[in-house]
Amino acid sequence: MHTLRYKSIPATFYKRNRDRLAAKLPEGSLVVVHANDIYPTNADGTLAHHQNANLFYLTGIDQEETVLIMRVGKKGSHKDTLLLRETNEKIVIWEGARLSQSMATKLSGVKDVRWTQEYNSLLAEWLPSATGVWLEVDSHPRRYTYVQTRNERMKAALLASYPDAKVQSVYPILAEMRLVKQPEEIKQLREACRITGEGYVDTLRCVVPGMGEWEIEALLSAGYIRRCARKFSFLPIIASGQDTCVLHYISNHKKCKDGDLILFDIGAEYGGYAGDMSRTVPANGIFSPRQREVYEAVLAVHKYACKIMRPGLKKNDYEMKVRRFMAKQLVKLGLLTQQQVDQDRKKLACVRKYYMHGTSHPLGLDVHDVGPDNPEFAEGQVWTVEPGIYIAEEGIGIRIETDVLVYKDHVEDLIPNAPLEVKDIEDIMAGRK
Repeated sequence: MHTLRYKSIPATFYKRNRDRLAAKLPEGSLVVVHANDIYPTNADGTLAHHQNANLFYLTGIDQEETVLIMRVGKKGSHKDTLLLRETNEKIVIWEGARLSQSMATKLSGVKDVRWTQEYNSLLAEWLPSATGVWLEVDSHPRRYTYVQTRNERMKAALLASYPDAKVQSVYPILAEMRLVKQPEEIKQLREACRITGEGYVDTLRCVVPGMGEWEIEALLSAGYIRRCARKFSFLPIIASGQDTCVLHYISNHKKCKDGDLILFDIGAEYGGYAGDMSRTVPANGIFSPRQREVYEAVLAVHKYACKIMRPGLKKNDYEMKVRRFMAKQLVKLGLLTQQQVDQDRKKLACVRKYYMHGTSHPLGLDVHDVGPDNPEFAEGQVWTVEPGIYIAEEGIGIRIETDVLVYKDHVEDLIPNAPLEVKDIEDIMAGRK
């Protein structure tokens, strides 16, 4: 089934994911996964709905108030039920019709589709005989929020009604499943990355000193949406001048001055999958000697990281190797002394003054995608590669990030249409490309 904006992944993909999940669970397990809430803003306003990635991974359904219930039988067999918000006349008039049961079956491959109001009666029927209840408990290491998710709220309600239920989290199992991307996912990620790069290059041709960071954001947004992205995959960073040294600068409120650098950290979302790219360019189209020197150092680290990212290497070992290589670049730039590096060879904490974040994170349905804490790189995984150097005292912050697909003996740059070399950047900005 096609939407107006993107080509959906076939239902066989989602059925295969449910088969894989069921094969990992004990007989008698009951799996319950809820859609994300629609969150309020003020008065009668709401944020746009952003689907729970694990529910989408198992069903392909991008609609509020959806619930997947799986009953696991012998040897990984399972019976699946999908609950949907039922459309009524008022919803049709004000919001537009929601999925019909037949449309949901076509998207997800789940044949038993009912309305959400049956949720409590189905739990009452199926939960007492379950050997365990598997709910989603988001345990992403970077998660911090005071807002309770729908999954968390429904877990509390379930335990209040069934205090003896043996509740376990399905999150770590799904996180490990999602780390290696399947061919259908790689296709979506390629498209997200293509849009991310093309929209950026179009925008780069328009950048001149005096332009507002917000104007650049507007051009990017138009370029992405015109290419069938639904939105940015995260709040875009268009940071100029001193704010290139602020890692998560998102206000995008200043004008880009002549002589400033502009740091882009941007991505387009396509079909639920995220692109994630960083580039740093001179507002006037020409790198100063010092800007170029620092840029070339970051690019050298970027190329090194891509060179060593190979199956079998542990993520933490990879990060340490990159940090050692970065230390050499910082010494060359005069930011660290060899003595400082030699005094702390084991941890190289001194590097963190100018390079304070990690080099890579997994990418997929989430920008900071899920996975085990310290996985081994493996074929079929998709990662970012994003070293940076931030010299606050000089007002120079440079980050270079692309998304790569891991193969046996190399990685593929999924954003090859967004040049990395200084000459290519300057040629685009001068209208020579």
